[in-house]
Amino acid sequence: MSNRYIPHTDEDIRRMMKSVGISSIDELYADIPAEVIFGRDYMIPSEMSEIEIRKHFDELASKNEKLTVFAGGGVYDHYAPSVIPHLLSRSEFYTAYTPYQPEISQGTLQYIFEYQSIICELTGMEVSNASMYDGATAAAEAMFMMVASAKKKNKILLSGTVRENVADVVRTYASFRGIEVETVDEKDGETDREQLLAKLEAGDVAGVLTQQPNKYGIAEDFSGVADAVHAAKAQWTLIADPSALAVLKTPAAWGADIACGDGQTLGMPMQFGGPYLGFIATVNSNLRKIPGRVVGATTDVDGKRAFVLTLQAREQHIRREKATSNICSNQSLMSLYATIYVALMGKEGMIEVNRLSSDGAHYLHDRLLETGLFTEVFPGKPFLKEFTLATDLDMETLESHLAEKGFMGGVVVKPGTATFAVTEKRTKEEIDKFVETIARLAAK
Repeated sequence: MSNRYIPHTDEDIRRMMKSVGISSIDELYADIPAEVIFGRDYMIPSEMSEIEIRKHFDELASKNEKLTVFAGGGVYDHYAPSVIPHLLSRSEFYTAYTPYQPEISQGTLQYIFEYQSIICELTGMEVSNASMYDGATAAAEAMFMMVASAKKKNKILLSGTVRENVADVVRTYASFRGIEVETVDEKDGETDREQLLAKLEAGDVAGVLTQQPNKYGIAEDFSGVADAVHAAKAQWTLIADPSALAVLKTPAAWGADIACGDGQTLGMPMQFGGPYLGFIATVNSNLRKIPGRVVGATTDVDGKRAFVLTLQAREQHIRREKATSNICSNQSLMSLYATIYVALMGKEGMIEVNRLSSDGAHYLHDRLLETGLFTEVFPGKPFLKEFTLATDLDMETLESHLAEKGFMGGVVVKPGTATFAVTEKRTKEEIDKFVETIARLAAK
């Protein structure tokens, strides 16, 4: 065999090529432009001793620039207790893959059960699935749930204050399922309430998607939204930051039907964009529409506590065209990460994370205004750890110069604005140095 990790024999490959009408594997890549094909050997040594390979990777890692992060935009530099990687590597968790056989998968089933319990406690919802790929695809899956529940309606209202990367994924998924996505404009940094109500009253709406905190960092007031959505016989999904839910009003308390989002804020390193964790939770009436699987607790033949797959929609396997979603695997290792993080932090620790983040964000907010280089965009709007200011500075140039000075900060949400974020990891000294760096760069 040409590749020891691919089980197909040469005869298997010949038969497959014949069935699709090609004479060589290279023909599968004929449509790929030659200029994007990597046409040389990888710079990977053929063999090394353990000492040599450790040194090799240390040298590669040293090329990464470690910046002090004041950027957010959906990914945040939260602290992770050092014990997490060690617990992740325990064999009863790490080696188990898919828990179809409960007698040999109790470790996996238990932590998934605990993960679901934690997500339900954070969101206030009644049921959670066994995790998703990331926050953006979780929002898209929530959209599918709302359309499936509405049966004959296929229009989704998407708030203009939802982060653009999430909105783009939702629209992409919708385009292949014949779902109409209609944007509700923003007003003063929040969802335009009057426009939302008008679109709901016009009818034919299956569901509404909003975000909390939104792309500007604002904690929106959603009072009355649930009543309006339900009066239109639609459902409401609130995309939420699970860490912030330790102190903010929960989706369930707002009256939302579905809560979803990205679990990266539960201590996961930013690590170049992933892997992260998507979560989705809902009310009991949506249980049969939730994608993936649900793990439950039971007792074995000896009366001892045990864990099993309680629910997995059979349509995912034998009637795929009828399924709400065909997702059946998940970011299981990352859901274990989130479970350990929340268990270690505890209720008071989660609250403290948000208190420190909020204190730091408000301090940075005030310091930036004091420079005279920034002004309020949404005065008086409440925020937790992220905020948006207006500026005449060229933010792309500033970001580049800040990186040279060891900082990452200032995310452009729209022209003439910059969004900054502060987590519990940032000190007063770091914040002061960051502000002084911006002031010096702007003065040049």
